[in-house]
Amino acid sequence: MAQIKEIGSLCSVDKKGYIVNQSDPNKISNKFWEVIQLIKERCISNLSRKIHSIYIRGSIPRGLGIENVSDVDAIIVTYSDPQNLDLDWVEEAEQFINQRFPFVAGVELGFCSLSETEESKRCSMLPFILKTYGVCVYGENLISNLPDYKPDSSLANEHLFHLASLIDKAKDDLKGNDDIEDITDCCIWVMRLIVRAGLALVIVQEQAYTRDLYPAFKLFSKHYPEKQQEMRTALWYAINPLSDSEEILGFLDCFGNWMKEEAENWLKVYNPKKEIHLPL
Repeated sequence: MAQIKEIGSLCSVDKKGYIVNQSDPNKISNKFWEVIQLIKERCISNLSRKIHSIYIRGSIPRGLGIENVSDVDAIIVTYSDPQNLDLDWVEEAEQFINQRFPFVAGVELGFCSLSETEESKRCSMLPFILKTYGVCVYGENLISNLPDYKPDSSLANEHLFHLASLIDKAKDDLKGNDDIEDITDCCIWVMRLIVRAGLALVIVQEQAYTRDLYPAFKLFSKHYPEKQQEMRTALWYAINPLSDSEEILGFLDCFGNWMKEEAENWLKVYNPKKEIHLPL
């Protein structure tokens, strides 16, 4: 059972307050490069000329990858809408790479269309992730063409606008589910979502951002000390996922519902018109 470790950091910002991308291909260790190379091979062999570029995000390109702890998260930018592509091979590829490299905690292949990266006047999560956390490992590098981002209400909105529907989706996926692997995967996903949403609630006050879970938990707790224990539980479940769907549902019915209400209160103040993406 993994213990909560006081690791992670807030994003650095430049003199103008824009988040600085601290990822660098030179920071990726040789062991993780082997994983990335196989990811590239599988993607290219299955999608051929439909790929525009491939990016790695998260702790690994920041030189913070930890064996048996870190995931390898890839974003594949395609020329057309991924929904129109045959992606039936993806799950098998993820499983194969996981088995080939047991020191990797998991492999996730995410897809987005080139058109999703071309919006430059409003905040959007995928371009934000590429700009602030990604490194290009194949194809034409889009990062320099993407807008700069600040830790502000526009970024917070990306975490809070869909929070209620995503928590409800997790609950729907868990009800009557007896697939242990599916349950634990859902638990990790929704608990990470909640911890990061907790930070989003206080981005405006703190003018700070991170995707690292522990510092996100700490900043939330600073402003919501009465909810510190519940958020610590969410953090614990994110690294030690439950396999009992009813126990997860119980937590989501309590703290999850509170987070939904608090997100709605935030939107009333900072996004009263309920715009999906706020201007940069």
